[in-house]
Amino acid sequence: MSKPFASSADLTEKTETLEVLADGVYALTAEGDPNVGAIEGEDFVVAFEARATPAAARDWLAQLREHTDKPVRYLVLSHYHAVRVLGASAFDAAETIMHETTRHLVEERGQQDWDSEFGRMPRLFKDPEEIPGLTRPSLTFSDELTIPLGGDRGDLVLKFCGRGHTEGDIVAFVPKHGVLFAGDLVEAEAALYTGDAFHHDWMGATLDRVAEFGATSLVGGRGAVAQGADAVQAAIGQTRHFIQVMVEQVTAVHDRGGSLKEAFDASHAAMVEEYGRWPIFEHCLPFDVSRVWDELEGIERPVIWTAERDREVWAQLQG
Repeated sequence: MSKPFASSADLTEKTETLEVLADGVYALTAEGDPNVGAIEGEDFVVAFEARATPAAARDWLAQLREHTDKPVRYLVLSHYHAVRVLGASAFDAAETIMHETTRHLVEERGQQDWDSEFGRMPRLFKDPEEIPGLTRPSLTFSDELTIPLGGDRGDLVLKFCGRGHTEGDIVAFVPKHGVLFAGDLVEAEAALYTGDAFHHDWMGATLDRVAEFGATSLVGGRGAVAQGADAVQAAIGQTRHFIQVMVEQVTAVHDRGGSLKEAFDASHAAMVEEYGRWPIFEHCLPFDVSRVWDELEGIERPVIWTAERDREVWAQLQG
């Protein structure tokens, strides 16, 4: 029997947990749903990620307002995926910040990604009719951007660590407290979505740069907050290992002239015992393996995912 498409059958609401990681530093996790966060400045807030719709974003802001009533001056979006950005209008931020490459990705494939993710993860799209359109940045950067937080709060450092989950992922680091918001470059016991990834860059130099921050708390894209230096390095290590195992399995099948379906089956068999219990493992793996296969075929940039292509790949690999 074929599996339900992606996360279309996952309709159970998750328990949300708001954690105060340090003075004025917040993370909201939700049992494997996308994480969000916020950092207080002296008289403003920097929000990290926006959720999939304005209504979903307002739910997060309502919880944040139990701790601070400062206005959101900056909204930082780690990459272009719909579940991270389409709720942006709820924040009424003075500046919406992305990497300069992400600006181009929004124009190139933002609408197709919106259609794709709405089909894959409908539960995350609360009141989708409120979405005003694609989210575009008002401010971009190429390597690093520092936001002074004011008073004795130090700085927030936004950094591009290299291609990984997408071409333009950025992270946000609070040096004073050692807190790193890593976006989907790191997951803590949650499966990786790599359908738009650059696997060799990601598992190599990009994660090396993430590790170099020396963070003592890490908020990944999904999963629990990693608390303590050892837990942070473990989260980075398990992210790297997930990619390595999958790439090894797909490469072995590709090199012997096998098929994409054989590569998927080999990857699933090699990974399910360790990773199968993690959120969205079955959802992600067909799209992940397909992207690795494309890379081995010499396709440098990810093929744009459409709602139609999603269903075709799913039927071929998970059907």
